[in-house]
Amino acid sequence: MSSLEIVLPRRLRERLEEEAERVGLSAEEFVLEVMAERLNREVDPPEVAEVYVKLAEKYLREAEGLLAGGDFVQASEKLWGAAALMVKAVAAARGLLLRSHGDLFKFVKSLGDETGDAELRRLFAVASALHQNFYESWLPPEVVKEYAQDVKQLIRKLKDLLRPP
Repeated sequence: MSSLEIVLPRRLRERLEEEAERVGLSAEEFVLEVMAERLNREVDPPEVAEVYVKLAEKYLREAEGLLAGGDFVQASEKLWGAAALMVKAVAAARGLLLRSHGDLFKFVKSLGDETGDAELRRLFAVASALHQNFYESWLPPEVVKEYAQDVKQLIRKLKDLLRPP
């Protein structure tokens, strides 16, 4: 997949980000949905899954940089985003669209049941704690670093579910 960078005036970019946040999506996810709607077609599930995987990898790289720079609150949110997007990637590959935190948790539970890997639920709960930390800043830095390793483990497990058996 090639990459496209779009330059927007500041106010338009802010509006895009506000609208995406209002509906609970990243700006990239929001643009993907708007494009699919505007083009009046469904985007193929493998295409959507690929976008989610690329975004998850991007957020994971950004989280690593933030951890190295000591910004544990921002790193927490990037780690959560990477985990949530990878869950969405697995769902998208199966033709499912997850819209809410509840949808994410239900899908992770179903993956755990399907694979017999209860660890998926625990690791995703860790990612959720990082999401909460972004808003409340209550986790000590060493815990955020430890949880970052758990999120990486979760992402590896989820990537394995994207591969054909």
